[in-house]
Amino acid sequence: MSGDSSMPLTGHLTELRNRILYILGTILVVFVGAYYFSSELLTLMQRPIADQKLVFLSPTEAFFAHIKVSFFAAVFISLPIILVQIWRFCAPGLMDREKRYIVPFVFFSTLSFIIGALFCYFLILPYGLAFLLSFATESLTPQISIGFYISFAFKLIFTFGLVFEVPIVTILLVQIGVITPDFLSKNRGYVIVGAFVMSALLTPPDVVTQVFLAGPVIVLFEISIIVSKIIMRRKKKRQEEWEKEWDDDEDDNSD
Repeated sequence: MSGDSSMPLTGHLTELRNRILYILGTILVVFVGAYYFSSELLTLMQRPIADQKLVFLSPTEAFFAHIKVSFFAAVFISLPIILVQIWRFCAPGLMDREKRYIVPFVFFSTLSFIIGALFCYFLILPYGLAFLLSFATESLTPQISIGFYISFAFKLIFTFGLVFEVPIVTILLVQIGVITPDFLSKNRGYVIVGAFVMSALLTPPDVVTQVFLAGPVIVLFEISIIVSKIIMRRKKKRQEEWEKEWDDDEDDNSD
């Protein structure tokens, strides 16, 4: 284990503060750059809603919509830096051999988040919005405010991005020995129920959209179990090879 593992509480708090400040500073710098392209970002975010025009209900709402979209874009773009800082904060408590996972962790976590976000942007948002807007009638005309729409869209995108992180986090926990494939298999039922509860809370109130969220969670969890079993078999094989080499060395020494 790292020599920093004996760091006092004040040292950990100082380290946490520094990591948070680094993350916030990164987001702020990226936010300034993203705000320059906020009009283009707003246009991009309006594509899933097709021809539906957005409105703003107060003099300041349009301005804050530019702020919102720039901030959310800054958080997404800063994700690799955020993950690196989280990992470095946790690193003192890890074994030296576990610290080498930082590059694959950051790379695959970022990739998984992007895939989940794109899945939501190109499939979930257009379908979910089309379903919700289908309730419009001659006497019931939809008028969606830009501020509400940006918050709604990014909440869904962020949720799906996090959902697609499930295999990465699970595999990492198995790799460092926190959980086992047997533990995952025994708790499969709780994960399935939790997936549908989470989807009911976070997605538009239609069954198909909820299945579109719960389905990937369950599939990704099953993939995590399969990969975890492969990892455990490899770890067991390496352990057996190490024990065999150790026994051979002892036999040689005894001779």
